[in-house]
Amino acid sequence: MRGYFKRKEHEVPELNTSSLPDLIFTVLFFFMIVTHMRDVDLKVKYQVPQGNEVEKVEHKSSVTYIYIGRSKTPDAKDGQTFYIQLNNKLATLDDIQTFIEKEKESMSEEDRTRMTVSIKADKDVPMGIIADVKERLQQSFALKINYSATEK
Repeated sequence: MRGYFKRKEHEVPELNTSSLPDLIFTVLFFFMIVTHMRDVDLKVKYQVPQGNEVEKVEHKSSVTYIYIGRSKTPDAKDGQTFYIQLNNKLATLDDIQTFIEKEKESMSEEDRTRMTVSIKADKDVPMGIIADVKERLQQSFALKINYSATEK
């Protein structure tokens, strides 16, 4: 009776990989859609200061950035001169009001009401320059201002 019931050898079926390329392209397409590419080439270098009460910005579509730092170009006259960058251009204090007006025009009505100007300044920028930038922002009615920093 012993040989009456024979065990069958079981083989593990091969994995079907025919749908794998579809899955890979779907994931790739997803990341291409949700990834926000930086559209500003930094012409100034800045070292972000550290802060105690750091919060993340919620509505990034309504944030406009102003960069303040030293020039990245090696032919800069001295290392103590600070520059203001608005989008992809180096600018002066007088350009800030026009810049804010153009940014407001390009935003939706909802984003305009919660527009925030984020100042990304080097930790060594004199407060006089920051105060001048804030004064120009107040003149152009951009009253929500935050400062970019890393947490200690």
